[in-house]
Amino acid sequence: MANEIEATATLRDKGFAGPAALAIVTGTGLGALVQAVEERISLDYEQIPGFPAPGVSGHGGRLHRGMLSGRPVLVLEGRAHAYERGDPAAMRVPLATVAALGANRVLITNASGSLMPKAGPGSLVVLTDHINLSGFNPLIGEASDARFVPMTNAYAPRLRAALRAAAEMEGLILHEGVYAWFSGPSFETPAEVRMAGRLGADLVGMSTVPETILARFLGLEVAAVSAVTNFAAGISGGDPHHAETKAVAARAGADLARLAAAFAARLPES
Repeated sequence: MANEIEATATLRDKGFAGPAALAIVTGTGLGALVQAVEERISLDYEQIPGFPAPGVSGHGGRLHRGMLSGRPVLVLEGRAHAYERGDPAAMRVPLATVAALGANRVLITNASGSLMPKAGPGSLVVLTDHINLSGFNPLIGEASDARFVPMTNAYAPRLRAALRAAAEMEGLILHEGVYAWFSGPSFETPAEVRMAGRLGADLVGMSTVPETILARFLGLEVAAVSAVTNFAAGISGGDPHHAETKAVAARAGADLARLAAAFAARLPES
């Protein structure tokens, strides 16, 4: 099976190598963030060994390298989800590859359902923590002791602070919250959402957590931002569906692009 060594070699030949201030993973409907990246070179996932072909509408399936606010970045436009093939480690090769290409931080974005009345559709929420309700872990089967990854500060406090400062600079409201990962692909029931809320969740979704675990395993610093596309089932009349997710995420994408650009400008050098 292809791995990050083959993928990295392919991408070096295509001009993707060199230090990167940040890698960005885009969620459903959030590919517009790519348009903010200047001097862009791009390659389809299907041309990169070991990269998955996203099987969900709203996920582009391309790797980009370019400049964002004068800083070199790598953008993974779209992801593979655990529910597509039952593989929670589907994004291991892409994340390992961007690390090998020179990134040491990753900004993960997603579309989510909100349990917070104050953070309705179109809101941006920086993740402070997560709850894994999926029954999956991408490190199951890993043989080394590196699998015992500390997760106390999975979402780096200094990167969260940089995101808050970036939002203030751009005049954007940035909420904070805990994200609960459900396996999907069916949306959560109202009872499941009530359970998640009682456990401390502010958002629900079907991604991000496996990438966060993998990124921490690989030694990457992680920040994550949700674009709220709907109220979760049973919250303020929420009855989510995928068309709504894509449509609202696309509208929130402009704010997310502004936030990401301001965040890239404020990143520490190391």
